Amino acid sequence: MAKPKTQVLTKFLLLVALLVGYFGYLSYEYDLATGGIAALLTWSFFVLCTPVADAGFLLDFPLRMIFGIRMVLSEIAVWALAISANIAVLLHGPSYYETTVMTQVLHEILTRPFPYWGVIVLSGLGTFLSIRFGDELIDVLHHRDRDFFHSHHFKHEVILFVFFLFVIFGYYQLMASVGLAAVLE
Repeated sequence: MAKPKTQVLTKFLLLVALLVGYFGYLSYEYDLATGGIAALLTWSFFVLCTPVADAGFLLDFPLRMIFGIRMVLSEIAVWALAISANIAVLLHGPSYYETTVMTQVLHEILTRPFPYWGVIVLSGLGTFLSIRFGDELIDVLHHRDRDFFHSHHFKHEVILFVFFLFVIFGYYQLMASVGLAAVLE
């Protein structure tokens, strides 16, 4: 049976291979620069516009399992990178958003603060709540903070989980109300 760190590294490498394959496809379809920027924008869409840590998960979970870096810290760096990349592309090459349906939706969300920035806010809340649960689950699995988890503070976690469910519900309601849910289906 493979060691957990080996499994994590293998899954991480498979996800990286998927991202590289997507970059390769976009580079073949357009050109190297356009493919790279479109792949970056697609990744940033998953970071900024989905309420769970999926695109950040490429880094968060492996960094936590291999080096012990808390996922919340790496997710902050992921969000900073995604926001910075979008600011740069919006300022210097907004035409790159026209490459895929997902990048077009991302452009629409970024350039219309009301009500579309609500998608980003709800995604941020959902992402950081899910990261917190992930960090605490790993702590419990590694026997760290076991007493903390089993204490009265567990009630606080249940309340946060219910809040997370409301965030997810609100996210899907907002996506449907602004017409973005149908575009992504």
